[in-house]
Amino acid sequence: MVFYLILAFVIIQRLVELFVAKRNEKSMLAKGAYEVGASHYPFMILLHVSFFISLLIEVSYFKSSPIPHYGLLFVFLLLQLFRVWCLVSLGKFWNTKIIILPGANVVAKGPYAYIRHPNYLVVCLEIAVLPLMFQAYVTAICFTILNFIILSIRIPMEEKALKEVTNYTSSIIERNAK
Repeated sequence: MVFYLILAFVIIQRLVELFVAKRNEKSMLAKGAYEVGASHYPFMILLHVSFFISLLIEVSYFKSSPIPHYGLLFVFLLLQLFRVWCLVSLGKFWNTKIIILPGANVVAKGPYAYIRHPNYLVVCLEIAVLPLMFQAYVTAICFTILNFIILSIRIPMEEKALKEVTNYTSSIIERNAK
């Protein structure tokens, strides 16, 4: 029962995030922003949908535990707080797509004052922690690897676009000087 409540919570959270992302996308595009990396975005959606399906199947049908490991549950809850901090810090710039606004100053507050891609860090950790919490080891391993592959494409693409039309490079230099 706990597993299904946590899974439902995360799925609802992701659906709300998609709604927020769509709203932010429309706002940014109206201001002259453009999308980068649209070709890999369907693969990201497929990865995340498949992750939930795999987790559901592994926990429900392959003797994984439907009772969470409480230490990992605590880590997962901390990750949710970190996720919210990332989203709130980015505000109108947060999106599931790579939406670039030329001339914008990159966000350098919240967790972005300390690391470049904290939201991706949260996603990486969630993809490992959520299945491990229920001993769904196959899902944890497979999707951690798949997520690293997609992020190895996405992050350089995002950084390249940010360097070309924003203050991203000077922001990194300033952050490193602190």
